[in-house]
Amino acid sequence: MSTSLHIFVTGAGGFLGRHLCQALRAAGHRIVAPTSAQCDLRRRDSFAPWSGERFDRIYHLAAWTQAGDFCLQHPGEQWLRNQQLNTNILSWWAEEQRAAKLISIGTSCAYDPGLPLSEEHYLDGRPIESLFTYGMTKRMLWAGQDALCKQFGLRHLTLVPSTLYGPAYHADGRQLHFIFDLIRKIVSARRHNTTVELWGDGWQKRELIHMYDFVAAVLYLSDHSENTLVNVGAGEEHAIRTFAQLICEHTGFDPAMITYDTTRYVGARSKCLRTARLRRLMPDFKPVHLSVGLPPVIDWVSEQLVFRSKNSSPNPLTLTRVPQLEQGVKIVSEESDFSSGAVYEGS
Repeated sequence: MSTSLHIFVTGAGGFLGRHLCQALRAAGHRIVAPTSAQCDLRRRDSFAPWSGERFDRIYHLAAWTQAGDFCLQHPGEQWLRNQQLNTNILSWWAEEQRAAKLISIGTSCAYDPGLPLSEEHYLDGRPIESLFTYGMTKRMLWAGQDALCKQFGLRHLTLVPSTLYGPAYHADGRQLHFIFDLIRKIVSARRHNTTVELWGDGWQKRELIHMYDFVAAVLYLSDHSENTLVNVGAGEEHAIRTFAQLICEHTGFDPAMITYDTTRYVGARSKCLRTARLRRLMPDFKPVHLSVGLPPVIDWVSEQLVFRSKNSSPNPLTLTRVPQLEQGVKIVSEESDFSSGAVYEGS
């Protein structure tokens, strides 16, 4: 779309939010992207500064969550806080921004792992127990959008990504998503000549999609789809052992130095999204292969470990540019500061 749009973004300080906002600005759109301190989504009056302002789109990325066992440790808080912020953004949309199209981010955690991970099953069955609360809050967000669409004719779209990876991930002490944690462990072990212990047997499978690919899909689908839910993934998954092998090959670490603790929490055994709907909507969508996308991310994580070992306070992080991945999406500026993500920013 060539028209300049007025866009409101929640969770703009998170991993996805930073890349998406940069791409939207590069496309010529006018962006309002408040931090959680500027717009506390738990409060109904948090949108007062934009009273009377009309937006063409609202991207709702914010969620109260983290990787690892965070969902296991905070189920009650997750329910209350995410329901608060989701209800408040939906209320603002319905009461003051009816002309805007709302684009929200769902989660693969909402799916029942015993069913095909296809869009028609998003509300069916029961999410995995360890991620139950978070998955259900995302289901409720989708249900709220659908209800407001049916009653008031509001336009919306929900995009469900597989695990995102790419440069400029958070480096502020929060728990890491599995691929970044895996890279960090192997890179650190190689540097210090130690072994690596991974949770589970290593045969649990995960699907990755590069951040640049996902942002490109978000931009296209925002223009061409509405009132639906679309999975956005690479369409294939790999065992944790496969990811570890790729990292070892790139870093020169001996995979024999990796051990597996089968007594520890591993989450779902498999999480591969069905992407037939995406392929129909975007027949030319070709996600970058891991062999191309992963090495620059490994190098980026390695640089951050060196940086953090030499500096006591955070500074702007340097990104590795990969031209073949950009696919027309402007990546985040090398001068941006990625060290200050707030709890309520999108992950």
